[in-house]
Formats: sequence, structure tokens, C-alpha cells
Amino acid sequence: MTAPRLTRRHALMAGAALPLAAATAGTARAAAPMLGAAMAPFHRFTLGGFEVTTLLAGTRTVEDPQTIFGMNVAPEEFAEVSAAHRIPTDKAQFFFTPTVVNTGSELILFDTGLNPEGITGALAAAGYSADQVDKVVITHMHGDHVGGLMGAGGETFGNAAYYTGQVEFDAWNTAGDENFEAKVRPLAEKMTFLDDGGSPASGITAMAAFGHTPGHMVYMLESEGRQIVIAADFANHYVWSVGHPDWEVRFDRDKEAAAATRRRLLGMMAADGVPFIGYHMPFPGFGYVETQGEGFRYVPASYQMMLG
Repeated sequence: MTAPRLTRRHALMAGAALPLAAATAGTARAAAPMLGAAMAPFHRFTLGGFEVTTLLAGTRTVEDPQTIFGMNVAPEEFAEVSAAHRIPTDKAQFFFTPTVVNTGSELILFDTGLNPEGITGALAAAGYSADQVDKVVITHMHGDHVGGLMGAGGETFGNAAYYTGQVEFDAWNTAGDENFEAKVRPLAEKMTFLDDGGSPASGITAMAAFGHTPGHMVYMLESEGRQIVIAADFANHYVWSVGHPDWEVRFDRDKEAAAATRRRLLGMMAADGVPFIGYHMPFPGFGYVETQGEGFRYVPASYQMMLG
């Protein structure tokens, strides 16, 4: 059978119909309300026999980021580095990303966000409830990591045991910090204290990463030969900290030690090809690191973690 031949008349008729189709399509699009920028509040992947879920427990825009990052470099250098990565110098977006790990026998939460509402909302979106959490691991005791432990209703994770670094707890124990007194001290009798190499559960190992706070810890997850580091706040920005580990950060208690920790951990992960979850990395918060010049480069994960 011979295919129909397209004639000039057919082309003209098709062209005449286009304005009507475009107008109709435009009307349909305009009818939908603007919903505003948004992102999913959780992201889940498997790591061997574990399920790992990053939780967006909060996000906010912060003005004038060089008052926080790159405090020891000239504004011109800060601006040049920022422009090369197509990010502004007058504001930054902060993300607060606790992680929940289902080992198959326990549900383990790493850090708790700014407040109970943020963490319980993110957990609910991911399909969990606060009373399902078996263990809560606190990497360090800044307010955006312990804020979800307690609220007006009391203890958020009523069925959980708690784990944190011994050095970290001891440093805050006499500091008179308001968040520590309100959120951490009431739970002290339920806490198990870890040192470098300690383990809150099988397949999870604490690693000393001091500097950001006196006893800041990161945690290596390993299951069926696969690894990822829950890296907390050893590096707090994917450009200004990962790319330039010697740039000073206002929130690092010991800036020299924090820079040394960044270089050590980034070097390890780059050499071994181990991904990491960063509490303040752009959500969903995980990726890889590569060496680049005298520093490093953050490589966000794409679909690698979906492939098992």
C-alpha cells in the first residue's frame, strides 16, 4: 500500500491549526496554580543489607556566607571561587539532613535536626514514626543536631537508646550550654559513650573527627562489602569546605584541627572511592569526593546508589 503524500495544502492546514492549539495549551497551563519551589523530604537507597534514608529536617537561606566560610581568605578569592561554581556570594542555602539506617534488626537515627517537629515530620514522610527508632546516635552537640531530642512534650524518641562520643559529652558537660542542658542532659542516664573505633551497632564504626567540636565523630557504615561515611559536619559546604579544606569556618571550635580533619577524611574517601553523607551538603546530601589541585571536588551521587 502506498503511503499518503504530504501536499502543500496539508501543510497549510496543519499550520493554521497551530495558533489554536498553542492558545489552548497556554490556557491549560495558566489554570494550574503556582506551588513554589519544593523538594522531596527524604531519599532512600540500599547499602548491602542496610536501607539508608537521608531526611530533610529543615532548610533555610543564610545571608553573607563569607562571615561563616572562608573567613581567612580575601573577598576577591571567595568571589572568584563562588563564581566558578555558579553560586552567589551574598547568600547560601543551608540543609539539615539527619540519616536513618535500617539494619534489618534495628532502626538507627543519626542526629535529630533543629526541633522535634522537623525530624518527626521528615521521618513520617519516609514512612517511619519516632517510636520505631531503636537507637539515636549524636555525632556532636551543636543545636541543629540535638534540637529534635526533646520538646514541649518531653522525649521525642521514647523507645530509643542513645549513643554519643565520650570526648564530646565531656566537653559540653561543663560548658553551661543552654541546648545541652535542655536537650542532652535529661537523657544522659540512657546514653552509651563511644571512643574512636567504638560501635553503636554491627556494621557501624565511630571515627574520631575532632575540630568542628572537641569530640565530633563520623561513622563508617559497612554492609556486604559496601561502605558509606555518615560525615556530619566535618565539612559544611560542598564548595567552600570540600573544595578548600583550609578555609576557616566560623563554627569550627578548633580551626586548625578541623582543617586537618577535613584533609584526612577527604583524602581517605577520595583514595578509597567511598561516598559520604554530609549533614549540610545540598539535599539529598550524599556524594563522592575527588582530588583537585591542592584541594578536592565534590561529586554529587546520581544513580549509583540505586543499583545495589
